Amino acid sequence: MSDHRHYQDYMLHKLETSLDYPFGADVSVFKVKGKMFATLALGSGNEKGTDSKMAGHYCMNLKCDPDEAMILRDIFPSVIPGYHMNKAQWNTIILDGSIPQGEVERMIDNSYMLVVSKMTKKEQASILLHL
Repeated sequence: MSDHRHYQDYMLHKLETSLDYPFGADVSVFKVKGKMFATLALGSGNEKGTDSKMAGHYCMNLKCDPDEAMILRDIFPSVIPGYHMNKAQWNTIILDGSIPQGEVERMIDNSYMLVVSKMTKKEQASILLHL
């Protein structure tokens, strides 16, 4: 099983990233300059429309290019449309160990950069300068 703590640390080490709990203590929300790029929570199995795939596994919601989102869902059974999110622009990644760590990290990086790319040039400057 994938270690959710590794991914939590990976996200927190990104520039200008903060951790917040606006949806309650059981949902970690990762933000870059106040804009959400990921969530991390333990699936309960009661999530509607997921066929209980999430039960007992940590799950991440990550922002994604709509075309890539569909491709990732086709490749990985553990990537599903974003739970409680805009399903075209967000994927839920079920951390059940079936997706290679490097691929999960690539998806995190893409989510982070998608959010950064929507910021003003001034907001982007302090991040892009260090990448």
